[in-house]
Amino acid sequence: MAHKITLLPGDGIGPEITEAVKKIISATGVDIEWEEVNAGITVMEKYGTPLPEETIETIRKNKVALKAPITTPVGGGFRSVNVGIRKALNLYANVRPSKTFKGVKARYEDVDIVIMRENTEGLYSGIEHYIGNKIAAETIKIITKEATENIARYAFEYARKNNRKKVTIVHKANIQKFSDGLFLDVSREIAKEYPEIICEDKIVDNMCMQLVQNPEIFDVLLCPNFYGDIVSDLCSGLVGGLGVAPGANIGKDIAVFEAVHGSAPDIAGKNIANPTALLLSAVMMLEYIGEKESADKISKSLKDVLEKGEVVTKDLGGNATTTEFTEEIIKNL
Repeated sequence: MAHKITLLPGDGIGPEITEAVKKIISATGVDIEWEEVNAGITVMEKYGTPLPEETIETIRKNKVALKAPITTPVGGGFRSVNVGIRKALNLYANVRPSKTFKGVKARYEDVDIVIMRENTEGLYSGIEHYIGNKIAAETIKIITKEATENIARYAFEYARKNNRKKVTIVHKANIQKFSDGLFLDVSREIAKEYPEIICEDKIVDNMCMQLVQNPEIFDVLLCPNFYGDIVSDLCSGLVGGLGVAPGANIGKDIAVFEAVHGSAPDIAGKNIANPTALLLSAVMMLEYIGEKESADKISKSLKDVLEKGEVVTKDLGGNATTTEFTEEIIKNL
């Protein structure tokens, strides 16, 4: 059966790693009809916006998308396209696995953590303004019961389906007693529906310290939007960096899978980019659409290539080009 999937090749190294992932998926025999659209700086001139409505509508129609990195200007310019897509499609669950791979240099050996980040509100609501003539600036943090229930239930359902033993709620309710207090209270209520899963909570600063000291004791982390953004990058650092960190944005019936690293314009076009993060995101996508056999084949091949370390890109300790790394994975399928 053919799958129709929206593809956003992004910018910077995005098109290169997208092409690599498409080749690997095709080599498994999965029949995908890619509907290519884009967002960000590459469409600004044509549409006058970094996130055209037709891009959103295409994702809404196909229900599944694979997205490569898209540049977000720092300070000025347009707001994050990633945030715009998540809010427009109500992709309330940001799922970020962080797992060690043999052959990938990291400080730890047995990390296997999944970060569940609320994806639509909190400090990412975009409600902010200047006071006076830039005398001060104010950002409003929104936490709702509905959004918290959505992400909490997703986290506990994920834990149940994937034989995970523990969910840790991350918060700062000792200081932000109303907003984070609500997130903590609602999450605890949802936890009662899953008595077989251990539920604990950690204040976010303590959480970060414990992740650095003993990451192997954690399983699923349930986070509000802002903390989830920071903690998920921290966890990526525990396992080798953003180059091996996949991501997914899940809603009620729509999902967008993405590499979470930047667009790396300084190495764009040089055929040296590492496609692993986008490939792992595509593996999550294949599992989501019911192509688990092909997902498992890619996962096994990638693990074998990484462990051997003979044909890997420079950031992984080798000298292979993107093309050579891609061909090695295909050869090992």
